[in-house]
Amino acid sequence: MALAEPYVRTPLPGWSHTELLYETIDNGRIAIITMNRPERLNAMGPGMRWEEAWINFASDENCWVAIVTGVGDRAFSAGADLTRGRDEGGATAGTGQPPAVRPLRRIVEPIGPYLGCWKPTIAAINGYAIGFGFATAQNCTFRIAAEHAEMGIAEARWNQGGGFASWVPRLIGSGHALEICIMADRRVSAQRAYEMGFVNKVVPKEQLMDEAVDWARTICEMAPRAVRDLNELIHTCWNMSIPEAMAFGAALTHNLQGMEDSVEGRRAFAEKRKPVFKNR
Repeated sequence: MALAEPYVRTPLPGWSHTELLYETIDNGRIAIITMNRPERLNAMGPGMRWEEAWINFASDENCWVAIVTGVGDRAFSAGADLTRGRDEGGATAGTGQPPAVRPLRRIVEPIGPYLGCWKPTIAAINGYAIGFGFATAQNCTFRIAAEHAEMGIAEARWNQGGGFASWVPRLIGSGHALEICIMADRRVSAQRAYEMGFVNKVVPKEQLMDEAVDWARTICEMAPRAVRDLNELIHTCWNMSIPEAMAFGAALTHNLQGMEDSVEGRRAFAEKRKPVFKNR
């Protein structure tokens, strides 16, 4: 698939972290966050400054959507780097004692509940997505996978903590979630992940980033406040009763009233043209 317009990545000014790259395209409207440890299959390490990246994305009013991917075509992320002295979000090696809270643990927290930021995110899964790599993809709003990608949660194989798996049944149901967690040696293909409902679309690897950018550009044509409200609504209402969920949805809808974008949406509909939203 060829995009109508090419995109050029612009590194974030002042961003010096080499293991996690933060760039923007389309005049800053779309962020691309790239895990950059190809020698370790993009395994997670303290040099990946996730908390800093997410806070920057959340606070940038000009940026409406983020794409998360990995360098190369072998791995999105192979998970925690168990060769490091500490495991990723678990205990200090050999002691069983919990470490001090570190920014790296934020990869296992969806950005919405963590930062109250409901901007959509897209995982462009370019290879292995295992363990914390799976969790990173899981916590994105959408997941697009290359045909050769494989996914799984390997924590049961190595006796590591897999608390992030508590979120998986919401996406694919308890039966599939248990299969992925307990049958740790059996990675799931991109097509199988699509059939489970974990992946939104599977594409040839050479089309992956073009497809992700196309999705991001489509999202950027939507009203950003409505997009974020719907993202929050679907996630937050999961455990609510129907009356509670209806009331919450009504409150979010009420907040759209009086916005310039709401007026623009109605006017564009009447004039049979594409609306131009400004998040105001």
